[in-house]
Amino acid sequence: MPPSRFFPNACKDYDAGNFEIGQQHIITEVHNMIDNITANLKPVQLNGEDGLYLGTAGIAYMFYHLSKISTFQSHSSAFIDNATEYLQPSLAVAQKYACSVKDVPSFLLGNCGIYAIASVIYHVTKNKEQSDYFRNLFYEAGNTCKEIQFLDCGSDELFVGRAGYLCAALWLAKETNTELKLQDLYDICHVMVASGRKYATLHHSDCALMYAYYDVEYVGAAHGLCSILQVLLSVPGYLDANSGDAKHVKSAVDYLLDIQDAEGNFPAAINEVTRKNELLHWCHGAPGIIYLMAKAYLTWTEDKYLQSCKKMGEIVWRKGLLKKGPGLCHGIAGNAYVFLLLYRLTNEQKYLHRANVFAQFMETEDFKRQARVPDNPFSLFEGIAGTVCFLGDLTMPSQAAFPFFNVF
Repeated sequence: MPPSRFFPNACKDYDAGNFEIGQQHIITEVHNMIDNITANLKPVQLNGEDGLYLGTAGIAYMFYHLSKISTFQSHSSAFIDNATEYLQPSLAVAQKYACSVKDVPSFLLGNCGIYAIASVIYHVTKNKEQSDYFRNLFYEAGNTCKEIQFLDCGSDELFVGRAGYLCAALWLAKETNTELKLQDLYDICHVMVASGRKYATLHHSDCALMYAYYDVEYVGAAHGLCSILQVLLSVPGYLDANSGDAKHVKSAVDYLLDIQDAEGNFPAAINEVTRKNELLHWCHGAPGIIYLMAKAYLTWTEDKYLQSCKKMGEIVWRKGLLKKGPGLCHGIAGNAYVFLLLYRLTNEQKYLHRANVFAQFMETEDFKRQARVPDNPFSLFEGIAGTVCFLGDLTMPSQAAFPFFNVF
């Protein structure tokens, strides 16, 4: 019998009574974690590799994320200074790799994510020249995304492909209060749908749109179908203006809905549909797919998507206290964001309670002794920088959003 991937959840569920978030305690924990990060992950070029996902650009994002939360308003200016400092090593790395044109559009692992956070931070610091410079670099990279196969490994997923570029474009425009270059985004959306149709036809897929990353037909948020569909739903006006593409997108969303299992989870890849679905992470499984179904519910207002989200919330409550660590991608903080999303969707207190329980569990001796230490323990997606974002959002849950995945 293989070891369990999660801690059994023996925590008390919401019973309609009052509970307290413990805001001051969370603030103290956040500052302790920040001290830990800054002591162990220095803003030097060696740590600037691997983009937002693992590098110092992710720490810059963490500081920016906190600076916008009113709970931390008194530290906002200092956090922006910290963000600027941690941005510099990643900018140096981006400059080094700017000649690798086909890799530049990469959002979470490469240059475009760095350009986006740079433009936003310089916008906040009122350095218009630098903000515009990096925003223009970002938009120039979008031209590469219009080639149907600009990456041999797969050109459509979130980390390095078109979905990531579009996700970053939406975030960048919102944070800098600039107009979206809608025609460019529409062109990329159209290529992305055409790519999915071409692959689905060639491989006789049961789904109207299908994609592969390194020859695997992933389902989850990291590399798979759900984040591609989520982004297509999120580009303003695209589906309204392209009814044929809209039909394919909705059919693909409903295909995913059909392969949700009885417990509420999803397979990591299409070839695992008939197997037991073990992975319950943001990257693979319900904790990432919930953002697609939430966006589908907000777009089409059909109750089946909301019910799918609630089923996902139940399995995350039962099996979401992961032993892999505290991070966003495959850790407890990433799973806890499910409850903050459900709280915003439904306004039901039980989800806020559950998010609070997951936060508290990460302080227990069981977790500290038995949870795995991530390979990159201070990073945004694997380490405690992502945990800091979650804890900060827990103090202001009505505005909480998983980094770059705000569906509202």
